[in-house]
Amino acid sequence: MKRLAAVFTIGLLGWASALIADEASDAKAKARAEYPTPLCIVSGEHFENGKIVEIYYKQEGKPDRLVRLCCSKCATRFKANPEKYLAKLDAAAGKIVQPAKH
Repeated sequence: MKRLAAVFTIGLLGWASALIADEASDAKAKARAEYPTPLCIVSGEHFENGKIVEIYYKQEGKPDRLVRLCCSKCATRFKANPEKYLAKLDAAAGKIVQPAKH
C-alpha cells in the first residue's frame, strides 16, 4: 500500500509540474504575441528573423517581464541600465511610467 501511495504521489507531482510548465509556456507565448514593438529597445533596430535575444527581467514584487533585444551586446547594455530601457518598452506599450523613487 505504501508503494502504491508513493507511486500515486510521484505521478501527482509530475502532473502538477507539467501543468505549471504548460502555464509558464502559455504565458511566454502570450508575452511574445503581445510584445509592443518590432524594434530592439536598446539599438532601435528591427529584429531579424531568428536573431532575437529574449530576457525575462525579474524585479522583486513584480511579474517577470519579457524584453526582446537584437543581440548579446544590447543585452549587456540593457542589464547595465534596465530602468532606462524598460521606460522605452513601457512607452512603446503606451503605459504611463511613474518616476523612480530615490
